[in-house]
Amino acid sequence: MRIISGLHKGRKILPPKNLPVRPTTDFAKEALFNILRSRLYFDEIRCLDLFSGTGSISLELASRGVPSVVAVDVHHGCIRFIGKISKDLELPVEAVQSDVFRFLENHSSSYQLIFADPPYDFEYEKFEELINLIFEKKLLTEDGVLIVEHTKRMDLSGVNHFSESRKYGDSTFSFFESQQ
Repeated sequence: MRIISGLHKGRKILPPKNLPVRPTTDFAKEALFNILRSRLYFDEIRCLDLFSGTGSISLELASRGVPSVVAVDVHHGCIRFIGKISKDLELPVEAVQSDVFRFLENHSSSYQLIFADPPYDFEYEKFEELINLIFEKKLLTEDGVLIVEHTKRMDLSGVNHFSESRKYGDSTFSFFESQQ
């Protein structure tokens, strides 16, 4: 895993082998950030990274100047790793160990960007529940974007607030927005 751009451009980060993760590929991550770069001012937004795993997206966001990133994952090892790397690199990433649904139920802050990368075996109904919960709780700002990473075999175009999807290899990024 590496940080593609920003303050720590090119830095390789080696997560422990025993973490139950499937990190976003560099190819897909680079494509995603090319899209985001034209839509958001990184130095002016707050971000929430759900099912953060190794923290690849959180660390990339912080390296690119995002002043506040909250990374949420249920796995203690993932959160410990994200916390250590964030501290070592002096990046503004708050690592929170929690079940994502429980975190969202009890959270009230809003974000310009929410990224969610649930396990690839997530069922359609769980995706729908996750997306609806984010919008019902108004966790996304009016001009914000929710991006959900999933396998190309999952079609989320029927879920409320869907705006578009982009495919990169086996990964698909589906975008959801308040204004449509």
